[in-house]
Amino acid sequence: MNNTIFDDVFRTMIEKMPYLAVPLINEVFHTSYPHDVPIVQLRNEHQQENGEIITDSCLKIGGKLYHIECQSLDDTTMAIRMIEYDFSIAVENAQKQGRRYRMDFPKSCVLYLRSGNNTPDFLEVEMALANGNIVLYQIPTIKLETYTKDGIFEKKLLMLLPFYIMRYEKDIHEMSENPELFQCLLNEYEEIRINLVKELSGADKAALYMDLNKLIIKIADYICQSEEVVRKGIGEVMGGKVLELESERLWAEGKAIGEVEGEARGEERLSVLINRLILDGRSTEIQSVVTNAEIRKKMYKEYGI
Repeated sequence: MNNTIFDDVFRTMIEKMPYLAVPLINEVFHTSYPHDVPIVQLRNEHQQENGEIITDSCLKIGGKLYHIECQSLDDTTMAIRMIEYDFSIAVENAQKQGRRYRMDFPKSCVLYLRSGNNTPDFLEVEMALANGNIVLYQIPTIKLETYTKDGIFEKKLLMLLPFYIMRYEKDIHEMSENPELFQCLLNEYEEIRINLVKELSGADKAALYMDLNKLIIKIADYICQSEEVVRKGIGEVMGGKVLELESERLWAEGKAIGEVEGEARGEERLSVLINRLILDGRSTEIQSVVTNAEIRKKMYKEYGI
């Protein structure tokens, strides 16, 4: 099973859209950071004697370190792996205080995309130190299956949306043969699309809408790869299949358009037009708008932009 796709999507969101992690951190650690809180992304590669350790994320918010791992399976060794990751982060950020060092461990959690009855609410390691002290290393877990689509939007946990289809992966085959169940799934994704448009309305959020949309489709395509009807249905509801992050491509092409139309004005008009197309359910026309000047002019006129 190619579980790297889940890591890739999670790391893409952390690296390209780190602000999506803020509501998740608020949910797990009971903080109340605003959506625009300054975020410092720390490197996620830590060299040790036995090789390189790569973590999914390490963020600094409000002077505190946060480490989130995305786990597609309930690995029973995860507690040991997490303490190894956290120790590496703490060592790298250790502060010297005279002849003494202070190591602050990050606030960490594990996001389980798949979980079962035995998946714990906390991962624990009991550490017996040389001086006889016993220290309990404990980190919380968060389980995807406990969040409905309504709960996700209520708590602004948009980072969970690409993985939402995994709640139903055991039922995908049955859905492909049962029109009623299949329609229920499509109705859910239609609600997700509508809520996502509402949540990310405004020209400044059009790129984020497209990025999340494509990542949702990417995971759905993978989970439903053996069930063409379901895969195609979700893709059509969400607005088409594009696996690259659309905003990066549009930014480059929009900048080129701006040089012709007057850079600042050109990019602004294009952003507004793309957002209007998304809100009107016409996202499949975005490609032609970006690449074809005549179509773009026609659309500008149609929308009075």
